[in-house]
Amino acid sequence: MNYSGIKYSDMINGPGIRVSLFVSGCSHACPGCFNKETWNPNYGEEFTEKQKKEIFDYFKKYPMLLRGLSLLGGDPTYKTNIEPLKTFILEFRKNFPEKDIWMWSGYTWEEILSSPSLLSLVKNCDVLVEGKFIETEKDLSLQWRGSRNQRVIDIVKSLKEKAIVLFEEIA
Repeated sequence: MNYSGIKYSDMINGPGIRVSLFVSGCSHACPGCFNKETWNPNYGEEFTEKQKKEIFDYFKKYPMLLRGLSLLGGDPTYKTNIEPLKTFILEFRKNFPEKDIWMWSGYTWEEILSSPSLLSLVKNCDVLVEGKFIETEKDLSLQWRGSRNQRVIDIVKSLKEKAIVLFEEIA
């Protein structure tokens, strides 16, 4: 799996202060995408134990400051990202069980539920920002998403309720 960048102390991609990992590879090719270079799965550098250790060390250094991890792209649910990210997420959960994990995907919740491989990855996260970016639905006033068709889904509650439960920030 390749990645295009890691943002430490990111306050844009999810609530609170986070670490955001931008992975490479995306099959959706949404017109107007802000990260077109990450469509190519070979873009950027290989994500290795070195990068994983840097992320984990950052969480260990600032445990009270950081709220969670955000996984973006590209698309974390791109076929070559699924298994490496699943391994990474499970290890992250083991080390930082109190932190939340957000994921962005061009697939809809319904598409993810119908795909065992996608669901096996996404179910290990807390919140999913789902759906393709649609340029004609672009809305800069939206929090954590770029177009009105996209939904911010509470994964844990949605799986428990067997219905879509939108994420609500608790102040």
